[in-house]
Amino acid sequence: MTASDRARELALAAAQAAADKKAQDIVIIDVADQLVITDAFLLASAPNERQVTAIVDAIEEALVGLPEKAKPVRREGERAGRWVLLDYVDLVVHVQHSEEREFYALDRLWKDCPTIPFVDRDLVEAEAGIAE
Repeated sequence: MTASDRARELALAAAQAAADKKAQDIVIIDVADQLVITDAFLLASAPNERQVTAIVDAIEEALVGLPEKAKPVRREGERAGRWVLLDYVDLVVHVQHSEEREFYALDRLWKDCPTIPFVDRDLVEAEAGIAE
């Protein structure tokens, strides 16, 4: 069983919002086969607390702006700004300070799970502009 279409929609919209705020190392992990509580994890990191907060705000804004609005059922870690978790049921977003990302290594913890491809649209547009 793979992530639902809704989980993919949320994950890709959230990933693009994170990319728009210059998040680093954006990865979407399909955990549907391993967990019953969610279908996908979005991991993103930033070098400072202010940028972590900006990325989280952008993700929330993007997902509430979808045709089928999405609001997190739970938010954790906002006060410290080092690791913020947004739970959308189908998708769990982890925006981490780069140091936390390296230390907790969620990427390695879930390395056996497939990833959902994500390409920043700005990179696609930039490459298209170069090719012209």
